Amino acid sequence: MAVEAVSTPARLRRARFAVAAVFCVHGAVAGSFATRIPWIADHAGVSAGQLGLALAFPALGASLAMPLAGAVSHRMGARPALRLLLVLWTLSLTLPSLAPNVWGLAAALFVYGAASGMSDVAMNALGVEVERRLDRSIMSSLHGMWSAGALLGSAAGTLAAHLGGDARVHHLIAATVLTVFGLLFCQGVLDLRSTPDEEPPPRFALPPKSALVIGAIGFCGVFAEGASLDWSAVYLRDQLGTSAGLAAASTTAFALTMAVARLVGDRVVDRFGPVRTVRTGGLAATAGGALVVLAPHPAVALAGFGLIGLGVAVVVPLAFAAAARSGPNPSQAIAGVATITYTSGLVAPSAIGGLADLTSLTVSFGVVTLLAFGLVLGARVLSPGARSGTADAAGAALKDAAGAKGPAGDPVK
Repeated sequence: MAVEAVSTPARLRRARFAVAAVFCVHGAVAGSFATRIPWIADHAGVSAGQLGLALAFPALGASLAMPLAGAVSHRMGARPALRLLLVLWTLSLTLPSLAPNVWGLAAALFVYGAASGMSDVAMNALGVEVERRLDRSIMSSLHGMWSAGALLGSAAGTLAAHLGGDARVHHLIAATVLTVFGLLFCQGVLDLRSTPDEEPPPRFALPPKSALVIGAIGFCGVFAEGASLDWSAVYLRDQLGTSAGLAAASTTAFALTMAVARLVGDRVVDRFGPVRTVRTGGLAATAGGALVVLAPHPAVALAGFGLIGLGVAVVVPLAFAAAARSGPNPSQAIAGVATITYTSGLVAPSAIGGLADLTSLTVSFGVVTLLAFGLVLGARVLSPGARSGTADAAGAALKDAAGAKGPAGDPVK
């Protein structure tokens, strides 16, 4: 896909701010939905078990739809495609609150997830292109803006819930406002168009091999993220006997360290490179997991969850950036990595719960700790010079773990 002809520094700065604002809008939709799940469940008359089943459908819809995003962008151009897919995402916010029963809710959440996944791929592909043209890291801060948007959306949703507002009205207003802002911000993103001789991507394609290797790193990071977000409060309450308020603080500590780390992460990546950054983050997350498992006091566990959030914060942004560099079709590779990470986010909470039923939550977070250490072992595949779809790159990652030198300018420590 060709880049628009004009790429002056001022134009690239505008494109960066525009795509960052799009990330913020995307996150605000997710935050707006999450805070009204109890109202939606009551309105649809679903049990806790049925709600758990329905909440698997966003990830299912996203996983199936994301491979289509590349074909849409090729056919329409990157900016019109993002405009269309983002509007579908913002408007899909209205669907879950209208569901009359569990089957309607599952269908609504499937559409909601599909729109989320395709717009996610489109905006990440544009973010990677801006990063490439600027020749410095911006993906971490873009994902930080997504987190900021999610916080804004959840704050508004919390207020609406506190006031006893009908989620149908709340989501209609939110969807309208976010659609307007989304369309406005899309005007500033890069206008990428396919060249006449460019081969169109397949309408639906399996992830390339490069995405599978990079996605494995994303899987480790998102698994630790999902497990910590969903189970940290339960861990402090059940394993360490804390109050409900202190247990909830563990989730806050984790989310806060993740958001801060993403917003400042680009400077760290520019200074030390993606490999050393993820490797160091993996060590921090591993140490955090060990603190959680061995914690004799709630304060130690809180510090552990904070370290996990700090350690995994930049993994997904860097995985998307590495995917875009790994082959001739960035959108397809990003879709592949996104599919794997979405799957990890879906699997993590239930896997932690199932393992806890068989053993204990302590053992479950021992598994999280091991996966965090996987970031240390596999960080090499995120190198700007690595073709992560090859066996050589995978072998190089293992050699790095054994103490070999990394790529030029990014020595292993």
